[in-house]
Amino acid sequence: MAYTNFIPSVWEESINRELERACVFAEDCNRQYEGLVSKKGDSIHILGVGKPTIKSIERANASGEIDEAEEINDTSVIMNINQIRYFNYKVGDIDKAQALGGLMDALSQETSEGLANEMDKFIANMATDASVPTLSNEATLVTKDNVLSLIDDAIQMLQENDVNMASGITLTVSPRFYKLFKQAYITKDTNNSEELKNGKVAMYGNVTVKLSNNVAKTEAGATDNIMLRTKRAIAFVNPLTHTEAYRPEKSFADAVKGYALFDGKVVRPKEIVNINVKYA
Repeated sequence: MAYTNFIPSVWEESINRELERACVFAEDCNRQYEGLVSKKGDSIHILGVGKPTIKSIERANASGEIDEAEEINDTSVIMNINQIRYFNYKVGDIDKAQALGGLMDALSQETSEGLANEMDKFIANMATDASVPTLSNEATLVTKDNVLSLIDDAIQMLQENDVNMASGITLTVSPRFYKLFKQAYITKDTNNSEELKNGKVAMYGNVTVKLSNNVAKTEAGATDNIMLRTKRAIAFVNPLTHTEAYRPEKSFADAVKGYALFDGKVVRPKEIVNINVKYA
């Protein structure tokens, strides 16, 4: 049985299913625009509206006369879809390898995990985007004594931007940040099945804490850029995964190649904070 006999749509479905399970950062993005793009180079115009001015009127104003209608400025963010990651590999003696069983499932899982890791790294690096506010101008030395205060200060920044905290806030941390957080405070979720899903490790008030090795690092790895955000802060699309099997001309092997198309953008910078920290 050669790779040329497999069904690409089944392979793609399997990869996409595993992608959703493996992504940590991508899970907490706005995915509503995904169906609007289908090929590299497409762009999405993400429209927003400003807030109307709420005014008062004196009760003594018997005529009820009010100001002229104001013009509300809209906002528009363009997200281009330009990120592509691909794979291309071959396996010799395919009949013998398949006789051992589970080869297709193993390769599908490894492929999806690799693609998911690339997407998560891309999203994690948005913490350093120029539009994202940082907790401090320079990275703060974090310890177990101040780690909770830093998180609280970041939460306060969101609150002062009128962010609805009840809608769900996610804090995605690195292992070294989580170690200090755990020493200071941790409240375990009693729902074990949900606790272990997509990197979730703890709750801090109404903030979901997730763990990822893909947290953006700067200053030669000395600084972690911990991301606190709502699900509306970053728009992310992964509209297309493509695979195909073929027989390399100069090899006694079957091969499979494919690619994933994706991109993302910070669209609500008031709903995200970069907790930039360094370590002793």
